[in-house]
Amino acid sequence: MAVFNGRADPSRLEGKLSAMAVCWILGLGSLVSWNSMLTIGDYYYNLFPILGNAILLQLVPQDDRNYRYHPSRVLTLVYQPFALGTMAILAYNEAKIDTRKRNIAGYILFCASTFSLIVLDLATSGQGGIGPFIGICAIVGAFGVADAHVQGGMVGDLSFMCPDFIQSFLAGLAASGALTSALRLTTKAAFDKSEGGERKGAMLFLGISTLLEFICIILYAFFFPKLPIVKHYRTKAALEGSKTVSADLAAVGIQTQQSQEVDDAKQQERLSNKQLFFQNIDYAAELFLIYVLTLSIFPGFLFENTGKHQLGTWYPLVLISMYNLLDFISRYIPLVKCLRPSRKGLLVGVLARFLFIPAFYFTAKYGNQGWMIMLTSFLGVTNGYLTVCVLTDAPKGYKGPEQNALGNLLVLCLVGGIFAGVALDWLWLIGKQSF
Repeated sequence: MAVFNGRADPSRLEGKLSAMAVCWILGLGSLVSWNSMLTIGDYYYNLFPILGNAILLQLVPQDDRNYRYHPSRVLTLVYQPFALGTMAILAYNEAKIDTRKRNIAGYILFCASTFSLIVLDLATSGQGGIGPFIGICAIVGAFGVADAHVQGGMVGDLSFMCPDFIQSFLAGLAASGALTSALRLTTKAAFDKSEGGERKGAMLFLGISTLLEFICIILYAFFFPKLPIVKHYRTKAALEGSKTVSADLAAVGIQTQQSQEVDDAKQQERLSNKQLFFQNIDYAAELFLIYVLTLSIFPGFLFENTGKHQLGTWYPLVLISMYNLLDFISRYIPLVKCLRPSRKGLLVGVLARFLFIPAFYFTAKYGNQGWMIMLTSFLGVTNGYLTVCVLTDAPKGYKGPEQNALGNLLVLCLVGGIFAGVALDWLWLIGKQSF
C-alpha cells in the first residue's frame, strides 16, 4: 500500500486537465436526468392535461385544459422537499459520511430512477391519468434524494481541491441543461410531424440520460480517484483531519501518515458548522437569493405565463433553451480574473436580480417574444455567473475538512433557495382560472 504525505506541489502533479474533464462530466450527470424531465415538459403537458375527470373536462374552459396538472410546477415542487430534507441531514452529518459511498449511491439512484421513468411509460403505453402521474411524482422524489447525495457530496469534495475543478463541475451542471435543450429542439424538429413523435423524443432523452448516469458511476468510482492531482488533494485533506476521504484513498491503495505527520493537536481542530455558516453568511444568503429568484420564474412561469406567440409550441422550448445555453456559457466568465466581482459586488449583483420580477411581469403582459427571449437569456447569464463566483470564492482560506463542510452548507442554502423559489412560483397563478 502506497504512502503519501500530501506535500507535493500541485502544479507538478499530472492529471489536472483530465480531472477537469471528469468533473465536467460528473456535473453533467448530476442534473441531466432532471433537466431532461424539464425539457420534455411539453410531452408531459400533453400527457397530463387535467385531472382525468370527464365531468371536469366539460367544465374547464378550452384554453385552461392543459394546465390543471401543472406538470412543470408540480414535479419541481415534489422534487425539492426530498432534495432539501436529504441535504439537511447529510450536511449536518457530513464529517461522518463516507463521500465515496455517498456520491456513488447518488449516481446509482439517478441511473435507476431515470430508467424507471422509461419502464413506467412503457408499462402504461404512454397513457396519462392520475396513477401514472403519481408514479412519476414518486420517481421525481427519488431524483431529489439523489441530487442531495451528489451535489452536496461533489461540491464538498471539490471544495478542498483546485478551484478549477469546482468551476468545471458547475459548468457541467449547466451543460446538462444546454445539452438537453439542444437535443429537444432536434427531436421536436425530427418527430414533430410523426405519430407519437413527442413520446419518441421523450424516450430518447431518458435513454441518453440513463447512459450518462451509468458513465458517471464508472468515472467516479474507478477513474477519478486514480488521478495524481486528486490523490494529492485528498491526501492533504486527510492529513488536515478529514475522515470523508478515507474510502477514496483506500480505493487507490493510499495510506496517509496522519499519526506521524500531525503532532500538534490544534492542527486537527476545525471550525464548527455554525462558525463556518456565520463567517460566510453573506455567501449563503446570496446562493439562497439567486435560486429563489431563478426558480420563481424558471421553468413554471416560462411554460405557463408567457402567452402565445408566433413560435407557437416552440416558444417555451426556445425560452428554456436560451436560459440553459446562457447559464452554461456564463459559468466560464469567472475564469477571467478581471471579471470577478468583489465580495460586496457579489451581494449588489444578487440583490439587483430582483428587478427581473417586474421585468418579466410587464414583458409577459405587454412585450413581444423577442423581449422575453432576451430577458430569459439575461436571467441565465446572471444565474450561472454568480453561482460560480460564490462557490469558488467561499472555500478559500480554510482547511480541507472545513472546506468540505462549507461546501455542503452552501449547497444546502442553494437547495433551500430552489425550494422557496418553486413555492413562490405558484404566486404567478393567483387570480387566474388555471390555478
